[in-house]
Amino acid sequence: MNTWYSCKIKHNKEGEDGLLKQVTEAFLVDAVSYTDAETRINEIAARDISGEFAVTNITKTNIAEVINYEDEETWFKCKVTYSTVDGDSEKEMKINTYILVCALHVKQAFERIEKHFEGMLVPYDIPSITLTNFIEVYPYIKDEIPANLKPLAEVEAEDGE
Repeated sequence: MNTWYSCKIKHNKEGEDGLLKQVTEAFLVDAVSYTDAETRINEIAARDISGEFAVTNITKTNIAEVINYEDEETWFKCKVTYSTVDGDSEKEMKINTYILVCALHVKQAFERIEKHFEGMLVPYDIPSITLTNFIEVYPYIKDEIPANLKPLAEVEAEDGE
C-alpha cells in the first residue's frame, strides 16, 4: 500500500511579468517514511527548481490511491464511501477512502472515479470532490538497474547454459 506525503516547497518563481516572486507550492510524494519523503522531495526539487528552495512542510495524507491521466494537470481529491459488514458483530460499517484523480473539472473527476469503480459490486457514493493545490504528483518508481549490473534472472540463465 502506498503512503502519500504532501510536501510544501518555498522558492522563487518567475511571474508572467518577469519578476521573481516567492511562492510555496505543494507536491505529493509516494514514500515509506517522512525521511524518505524529505529525501525524495529534495532530489526532485534540486532537479526541477532553479535557484534556492526550502522544504517547509511534510504531512502524511489519507490518500489511498492516485489515478493519473496524462491529459490534465489539475488534481481533485475524491471521497468515496461504501458499506461493508463487520465479520464479528455483523453490523454495517461505512468505509471512507480518498482518491486523487487528475481531471479538467469536477464533472470529469466524477466521471473518472465512476469509470475506475465500474466493476465494483458493492454500492458506493461519492460525497465530495475538492480541488487540491498539488502542482505535481510523484509516485515511487523502482530504481533502474545500473549499466554495470545485470538482473539476477539473466545471470542465472547464463550460468544454467
